Amino acid sequence: MTAYPQMTPQERKEEYARLTKEYEDLKSRGLKLNMARGKPGKAQLDLVSDIFALMQKPEDYVSDGVDVRNYGELSGLPAAKRLFAEILGCKPEQVFVGGNASLQLMYDTVSKAYTHGLLHSQRPWCKEPVVKWLCPAPGYDRHFKVTESFGFELITVPMTDEGPDMDVVEKYIADPAVKGMWNVPKYSNPDGIIYSAETIRRIASMKPAAPDFLLMWDNAYCIHEFEGEYVPFPDILSECAKYGNADMVFEFASTSKVTLPGAGISCFACSEANMAYMEKLLTVQVISFDKVNQQRHVLYLKDKAHTLELMKKHAAIMGPKFRCVVDALDREIAPLDIASWRRPKGGYFVSLNAMPGTAKRTLALCKEAGVTMTGAGATFPYGKDPADSNIRIAPSLPPVEELEQAIAVLCVCLKMAALEKLGV
Repeated sequence: MTAYPQMTPQERKEEYARLTKEYEDLKSRGLKLNMARGKPGKAQLDLVSDIFALMQKPEDYVSDGVDVRNYGELSGLPAAKRLFAEILGCKPEQVFVGGNASLQLMYDTVSKAYTHGLLHSQRPWCKEPVVKWLCPAPGYDRHFKVTESFGFELITVPMTDEGPDMDVVEKYIADPAVKGMWNVPKYSNPDGIIYSAETIRRIASMKPAAPDFLLMWDNAYCIHEFEGEYVPFPDILSECAKYGNADMVFEFASTSKVTLPGAGISCFACSEANMAYMEKLLTVQVISFDKVNQQRHVLYLKDKAHTLELMKKHAAIMGPKFRCVVDALDREIAPLDIASWRRPKGGYFVSLNAMPGTAKRTLALCKEAGVTMTGAGATFPYGKDPADSNIRIAPSLPPVEELEQAIAVLCVCLKMAALEKLGV
């Protein structure tokens, strides 16, 4: 198959006519397919719904002598803290266990910095003339929206194959108005990049001008391989402490894609000094999060080894979906020289870079044909992709047979948008 840029104008015109006919046929099928967000599919939810068969006897509600049905244990059940600490590689006393959403804990951490300041803040961030925030991109849209909602100035940092471009990061942190940075360090959203050891070292050893610089370390996919064996990952808390930055980092994780997104547990992990400071603020806000659910998860997941065995079962469901997407792109798009994409081995997304100037048009065509995807630009601060190129594909929710239809639509739309850009 001839690459589109090498086709003659007449060949492109004929190809576009053929695709238009194929597209109209796809539209006539009345498809209603959704690849907009990284939601586990029904098979994954069914896999873990036996979690609700636990805790049938009164004694099941007692953990380390604590009756989980009652008040108390602000920072979470000791057993739940031990479970998260084992998975993340930190200490139980560094873990605070929350409700089902790590995003809520992230928002709350930024909110407390804004209203009260952090441990080393000279004043609450709401009293700063300007707050700037580093956003590696493409990245997670919900992260960007959190800091945007507080009026922070979002600064795009390019992503490389090893993580954020640290030359750029090190330049920006010389400005004391730069107060923090988002990170998804393992199977980044959406690129699926694992930060390299050197990138982690440079992050952990940073010396920001702001004494209260907040490294937000969202380890959402720390055990989420769908191809190959589990990839060990360094504990960012001890790495930062090694360089005198123990109080710089807050790490986040959850069971959203381990058990049930709507009924899981989450945590943040930080230095003991940060924990003491945060608990003083949190004790005014909440008596405790849902300890019954924390106990349910401790009984169900047991420990890291048992949890990793469960993740292999998730991988058996997820792997074929990702192969379906990447195989279709390899077959239909690779020969045409109109897009590139990464081949992740974990996480929840495939990041595709279409021909510059075609992402919005591609997704508009997809929507018209009944396929909903993450909006163009969502993976960049303020929802503005300067190249109008990045498309985030979320293969997890549809069953494979629906996914095959959805990716067929995407491929046709990618081709049409590229040909339009080249001129037909």
